[in-house]
Amino acid sequence: MPLRRLDRASHLERVARWLTRRQPELQVRLARELVATIRQLNRAVAALDQELEERTTEVAPALLELPGCAALTAAKLLAEIGPIDRFRSDAQLARHGGVAPLEASSGRTQRHRLDRGGNRELNAALYRIAITQARYHPDVRAYLERKRAEGKSRREALRCLKRLLARVVFKTLKANPALT
Repeated sequence: MPLRRLDRASHLERVARWLTRRQPELQVRLARELVATIRQLNRAVAALDQELEERTTEVAPALLELPGCAALTAAKLLAEIGPIDRFRSDAQLARHGGVAPLEASSGRTQRHRLDRGGNRELNAALYRIAITQARYHPDVRAYLERKRAEGKSRREALRCLKRLLARVVFKTLKANPALT
């Protein structure tokens, strides 16, 4: 039987049916218990996802309107940013998230590089939004193409997009009086 993702109900059901046709040896009994545990964990994850979505909708519904930002990513942004009043500007948020450009110029060569510091979890959440937008949002694709035409690499263009997203997230959260 080929390996499949066991978080999908159909694959898990197929494994369970396959196990029912086997002799009830120790390994089969253990595998059946594992299938039951996986089912229970999948239900728990689904319930937590639902709760996160409800809480995020209550606290910051405007984040969910941002293209590419689903409930889990919005919750991650809220958790990693904390009270938005900690930051006086979007530049401070960008520096905190590690999406602000760092000067890497030398001589006549003017350039910036990616920041490897900052809050990596916040950076990862902004990256997920950026990648999703780059895949499905035509305006963002045009923005990335414009950056590439300016001579930036794909990574540098994504860094610029993440910096822009940090600005959008900052303004969105600042506009929500419940978060200030």
